Amino acid sequence: MPQNQISYTKTENILKERKAKIKRVTKETKIDISLNLVKSKPVKFSNTIPFMNHMLELLAHHGKLSLSVKAQGDTYVDSHHLVEDLGIVLGQAIKKALGEKKGINRYGNFLLPMDEALSYVAVDLSGRPFLDYSVKFKFQKSGFDFSLLKEFFYAFAINSGITLHISMRKGSNCHHIAESVFKGLGRALGEAIKLNSKQKGVPSTKGKL
Repeated sequence: MPQNQISYTKTENILKERKAKIKRVTKETKIDISLNLVKSKPVKFSNTIPFMNHMLELLAHHGKLSLSVKAQGDTYVDSHHLVEDLGIVLGQAIKKALGEKKGINRYGNFLLPMDEALSYVAVDLSGRPFLDYSVKFKFQKSGFDFSLLKEFFYAFAINSGITLHISMRKGSNCHHIAESVFKGLGRALGEAIKLNSKQKGVPSTKGKL
């Protein structure tokens, strides 16, 4: 009984720690993010780039994350600064919420279809930031600049310490491709951050991630 109680207490402490609040203020952007890896709600967004609200909502929903984002930036210039900084802050929040990464699965991957689009996303919460990004979008004269998504994912991978592979297998509609990538990341990330009862301590033979 005492041994079980100790195990329960450790798990309870890990669950309490799996959250983060990050604020980033520069001359270009102002971002507040609240993240909870234990809960799946609330999911709230107030962002001056509506398309990114949509993508982050997809990520949170499919990753079963509680995520609140308030963001504004110099979008009168273009969307670059805010999209990149969203990646930075979300990455920092993930890293903080994971803590020492005890008991997690560590790895996650998902092959996700969205109508004609098909994307494969794989993550390793290794502490070694890396991005392999093989996604092609058609040029659009108006609307969201889809080329900025690479900047988002790079900033996210670097600041979270995640090894991230994103590969578009098929697709023609830019919106569908983007959805398949963000949903796929949510699913892969949700699997990687999940606590595994069989995993004692950090999931590495090195003893540290």
